[in-house]
Amino acid sequence: MGSLVALYTLASAVHFAHNAEYIAFYPGLPSWLTREHVYLAWLPIASTGLIAMMLLRFGWRLLGWTVLAIFGLLGTDGLLHYTLALCSEHTLTTNLTIWAEVLLGIALACASAVQLSRSRHSTDRLNMLSCAKLHERATKV
Repeated sequence: MGSLVALYTLASAVHFAHNAEYIAFYPGLPSWLTREHVYLAWLPIASTGLIAMMLLRFGWRLLGWTVLAIFGLLGTDGLLHYTLALCSEHTLTTNLTIWAEVLLGIALACASAVQLSRSRHSTDRLNMLSCAKLHERATKV
Protein backbone atom coordinates (compact mmCIF):
# COMPACT_ATOMS: atom_id res chain seq x y z
CA MET A 1 0.00 0.00 0.00
CA GLY A 2 2.88 2.36 0.76
CA SER A 3 4.17 2.08 -2.80
CA LEU A 4 0.75 2.92 -4.20
CA VAL A 5 0.48 5.97 -1.94
CA ALA A 6 3.94 7.09 -3.03
CA LEU A 7 3.21 6.53 -6.74
CA TYR A 8 -0.09 8.39 -6.58
CA THR A 9 1.45 11.27 -4.61
CA LEU A 10 4.26 11.50 -7.14
CA ALA A 11 1.81 11.43 -10.08
CA SER A 12 -0.28 14.14 -8.45
CA ALA A 13 2.78 16.30 -7.75
CA VAL A 14 4.03 15.86 -11.33
CA HIS A 15 0.62 16.75 -12.74
CA PHE A 16 0.32 19.89 -10.62
CA ALA A 17 3.93 20.89 -11.35
CA HIS A 18 3.28 20.43 -15.06
CA ASN A 19 0.12 22.54 -14.74
CA ALA A 20 2.05 25.26 -12.94
CA GLU A 21 5.09 25.36 -15.18
CA TYR A 22 3.21 25.10 -18.48
CA ILE A 23 0.07 26.97 -17.46
CA ALA A 24 0.22 29.18 -20.55
CA PHE A 25 -0.10 26.09 -22.75
CA TYR A 26 -3.09 24.52 -20.99
CA PRO A 27 -6.12 25.26 -23.14
CA GLY A 28 -9.16 26.90 -21.58
CA LEU A 29 -7.68 27.85 -18.20
CA PRO A 30 -8.80 31.24 -16.89
CA SER A 31 -6.27 34.04 -17.30
CA TRP A 32 -6.30 34.92 -13.57
CA LEU A 33 -4.92 31.47 -12.69
CA THR A 34 -1.17 31.70 -12.02
CA ARG A 35 1.50 29.09 -11.40
CA GLU A 36 1.48 30.08 -7.71
CA HIS A 37 -2.26 29.36 -7.52
CA VAL A 38 -1.65 25.89 -8.94
CA TYR A 39 1.09 25.07 -6.45
CA LEU A 40 -1.03 26.40 -3.57
CA ALA A 41 -4.00 24.33 -4.75
CA TRP A 42 -1.93 21.16 -4.39
CA LEU A 43 -1.12 21.77 -0.71
CA PRO A 44 -4.56 20.81 0.69
CA ILE A 45 -4.58 17.72 -1.52
CA ALA A 46 -1.14 16.61 -0.33
CA SER A 47 -2.13 17.46 3.25
CA THR A 48 -5.09 15.08 2.96
CA GLY A 49 -2.71 12.24 2.18
CA LEU A 50 -0.40 13.20 5.01
CA ILE A 51 -3.30 13.33 7.47
CA ALA A 52 -4.49 9.90 6.28
CA MET A 53 -1.06 8.38 6.80
CA MET A 54 -0.79 9.95 10.28
CA LEU A 55 -4.22 8.60 11.24
CA LEU A 56 -3.19 5.12 10.14
CA ARG A 57 0.13 5.40 11.95
CA PHE A 58 -1.66 6.30 15.19
CA GLY A 59 -4.07 3.38 14.85
CA TRP A 60 -7.17 5.24 13.70
CA ARG A 61 -7.72 2.69 10.96
CA LEU A 62 -11.33 3.33 9.93
CA LEU A 63 -10.86 7.08 9.69
CA GLY A 64 -7.38 6.70 8.16
CA TRP A 65 -8.53 4.38 5.36
CA THR A 66 -11.52 6.65 4.68
CA VAL A 67 -9.35 9.76 4.40
CA LEU A 68 -6.85 7.86 2.24
CA ALA A 69 -9.67 6.85 -0.12
CA ILE A 70 -10.74 10.50 -0.32
CA PHE A 71 -7.12 11.45 -1.05
CA GLY A 72 -7.13 9.02 -3.97
CA LEU A 73 -10.46 10.27 -5.28
CA LEU A 74 -9.12 13.81 -5.30
CA GLY A 75 -6.96 12.61 -8.19
CA THR A 76 -10.00 12.48 -10.42
CA ASP A 77 -10.06 16.29 -10.39
CA GLY A 78 -7.61 16.16 -13.31
CA LEU A 79 -10.51 15.10 -15.50
CA LEU A 80 -11.85 18.63 -15.14
CA HIS A 81 -9.27 19.68 -17.73
CA TYR A 82 -11.46 17.95 -20.30
CA THR A 83 -14.39 20.23 -19.46
CA LEU A 84 -12.26 23.14 -20.68
CA ALA A 85 -10.76 21.56 -23.79
CA LEU A 86 -10.89 18.27 -25.64
CA CYS A 87 -8.29 15.60 -25.03
CA SER A 88 -6.87 16.25 -28.50
CA GLU A 89 -6.27 19.92 -27.61
CA HIS A 90 -3.90 18.94 -24.78
CA THR A 91 -0.31 17.85 -25.32
CA LEU A 92 0.68 14.21 -24.93
CA THR A 93 2.54 15.03 -21.71
CA THR A 94 -0.48 16.84 -20.33
CA ASN A 95 -2.73 13.87 -21.06
CA LEU A 96 -0.22 11.46 -19.54
CA THR A 97 0.06 13.45 -16.31
CA ILE A 98 -3.73 13.75 -16.06
CA TRP A 99 -4.37 10.05 -16.66
CA ALA A 100 -1.53 8.87 -14.41
CA GLU A 101 -2.96 10.89 -11.53
CA VAL A 102 -6.54 9.77 -12.25
CA LEU A 103 -5.80 6.06 -12.61
CA LEU A 104 -3.43 5.86 -9.65
CA GLY A 105 -5.90 7.88 -7.55
CA ILE A 106 -8.73 5.49 -8.38
CA ALA A 107 -6.46 2.50 -7.64
CA LEU A 108 -5.57 4.04 -4.27
CA ALA A 109 -9.21 4.74 -3.45
CA CYS A 110 -10.18 1.15 -4.31
CA ALA A 111 -7.29 -0.34 -2.31
CA SER A 112 -8.22 1.91 0.63
CA ALA A 113 -11.85 0.79 0.39
CA VAL A 114 -10.72 -2.85 0.57
CA GLN A 115 -8.60 -2.08 3.63
CA LEU A 116 -11.49 -0.15 5.17
CA SER A 117 -13.77 -3.13 4.65
CA ARG A 118 -11.22 -5.47 6.24
CA SER A 119 -10.73 -3.09 9.16
CA ARG A 120 -14.46 -2.78 9.73
CA HIS A 121 -14.87 -6.54 9.60
CA SER A 122 -12.08 -7.16 12.10
CA THR A 123 -13.37 -4.36 14.34
CA ASP A 124 -16.86 -5.86 14.25
CA ARG A 125 -15.41 -9.29 15.07
CA LEU A 126 -13.41 -7.85 17.98
CA ASN A 127 -16.53 -6.12 19.28
CA MET A 128 -18.49 -9.37 19.03
CA LEU A 129 -15.74 -11.26 20.88
CA SER A 130 -15.64 -8.59 23.58
CA CYS A 131 -19.42 -8.77 23.98
CA ALA A 132 -19.27 -12.57 24.15
CA LYS A 133 -16.58 -12.43 26.84
CA LEU A 134 -18.57 -9.88 28.83
CA HIS A 135 -21.68 -12.04 28.56
CA GLU A 136 -19.69 -15.12 29.62
CA ARG A 137 -18.28 -13.32 32.66
CA ALA A 138 -21.70 -11.95 33.60
CA THR A 139 -23.33 -15.39 33.46
CA LYS A 140 -20.59 -16.99 35.63
CA VAL A 141 -21.39 -14.66 38.53
